[in-house]
Amino acid sequence: MESVTVTLLLLLAVVVSGFVVHLSRVPLPLPLVQIVVGTLLAYGSNLGIALEPEVFFLLFLPPLLFLDGWRIPKRSLTRDLGTILTLAIGLVVFTVLGMGLLIHWLIPTMPLAVAFALAAALSPTDPIAVSAVAARAPIPHRLMHILEGEALLNDASGLVCLRFAIAATLTGAFSLPEAFLTFLQLTLCGVAVGAVLALALGFVLDRLARRIGEDPGSRILVSLLVPFGAYLAAEHLHGSGILAAVAAGMVMNYVETLGGTLAATRIRGTAVWDTVQFAANGVIFVLLGAQLPSILSGVARSAMEAGHRDAWWLLLYVVAITAGLALLRFLWVWLSLRFVLLRAARRREVQRNPGWRLLATTSLAGAKGAVALAGILTLPLALPDGSPFPARDLAILLAMGVILLSLLVASVGLPRLLHGLQLPPQPAHQAEEDAARRAADRAAIRAIEQAQYDLAQGRGDADLYAEAAARVMEPYHQRPYGDPLDQEVARSRQRVEIERRLRLAGLKAARDALYRMRRAGRIEDEVLRRMVREIDLAEARDTG
Repeated sequence: MESVTVTLLLLLAVVVSGFVVHLSRVPLPLPLVQIVVGTLLAYGSNLGIALEPEVFFLLFLPPLLFLDGWRIPKRSLTRDLGTILTLAIGLVVFTVLGMGLLIHWLIPTMPLAVAFALAAALSPTDPIAVSAVAARAPIPHRLMHILEGEALLNDASGLVCLRFAIAATLTGAFSLPEAFLTFLQLTLCGVAVGAVLALALGFVLDRLARRIGEDPGSRILVSLLVPFGAYLAAEHLHGSGILAAVAAGMVMNYVETLGGTLAATRIRGTAVWDTVQFAANGVIFVLLGAQLPSILSGVARSAMEAGHRDAWWLLLYVVAITAGLALLRFLWVWLSLRFVLLRAARRREVQRNPGWRLLATTSLAGAKGAVALAGILTLPLALPDGSPFPARDLAILLAMGVILLSLLVASVGLPRLLHGLQLPPQPAHQAEEDAARRAADRAAIRAIEQAQYDLAQGRGDADLYAEAAARVMEPYHQRPYGDPLDQEVARSRQRVEIERRLRLAGLKAARDALYRMRRAGRIEDEVLRRMVREIDLAEARDTG
């Protein structure tokens, strides 16, 4: 019963934090508000809300990473794969080495292997934190896609480094070839398991749908189970469960594009996954806040582990580590950009230098989150000889401080850094959208004409079918295409927008009338639900 109560309290905290953000006159970052609410919840209740890393990874990360993999733009990921890999692998290794040495230099009482473990836990950017921060800042689309791709892929490299840092602490030995082979195994096995599982399930579901029909509820439930199945299968086979969940999401999205899924399944599935994403994202940050009281209770002990009596030294260390992470990230991005510009110059291509503010944006956007905290909490309690794991409490406290500070700096600094920034021109998608609409409309018109011909065969009322087909094809013929600057097209689009607003006004009035009839007892609930659903679908089409 206590676990049920804790779950309900966490969900209530997510709802409360959302109301606080919307009611506040000051633009507050939602993740930080959720952390504060979680801290207040932990202080105000006697419930022990402990974050078990294994349970946390299993319950929260697979569905969220699956959804990120599902929704990430695949073409952008393919186009910028080289840049993403340099950030997801090269930057992680660079950060672990640089920050490990810096932390050990700042805190000599922390063993070098433990310093490397702390640096490894803090090296991955958190995809959930990046998405939450980006919601408040006008980050260029291409840069945002690169950051999302980096956050999805750098967990494996960061956790591999963490695993070997812990092993080095426990055994006093480290093998670079073994670490490289382990990284390859985790990556390849995780991606393969997720992709194969998603392909197999897609094939089975498609066969079942053809034989017995598609049940939207069952199909959505299967999609909710896929990330957990991929994660557990990959972990059982000693692969990366995180990458398995991401790969499963990307492949399931591809399977859906092959067709066959009912529209009702897609509509309901989108609503279900949006709810899961909102709840899980919020609970993660509330749980982070709920860890603060227990972590802060060991401040004095952590200060002693750092070789100081005053706790304020820990704050200085947190600031120094956060600054060091941002500086190393800035340096790596700058060097990568120099390399790209040099290659472009050799090929005599013209590349625009994005400027220091965009480089600073890339550095600040590397926010840390729940992945870092869950990773550092996997530090063992004791060494093989039974003695306590050195500087464990200190590493956890510093990791929590860096997470909070990086979120605060990104949430507050990014909007100000990007304010008034002249961004590089974004690729124009209007022409691409017009071409896609034109192709889709031509296909629809051909299909309607063919269906009209087939239905009218052998019937005497062919004019009725022709009239119906003409009315059905009318919206496709009236679609505005072309250059948005063209006066005719601009006027046509303006007319479409006016018609959309008029339809929305009519739909709202129709729904209100149905509710009034139900309150007066003039229609049954079943009739009300069916008709309101029709109106809701029409409204969703016009507002989507």
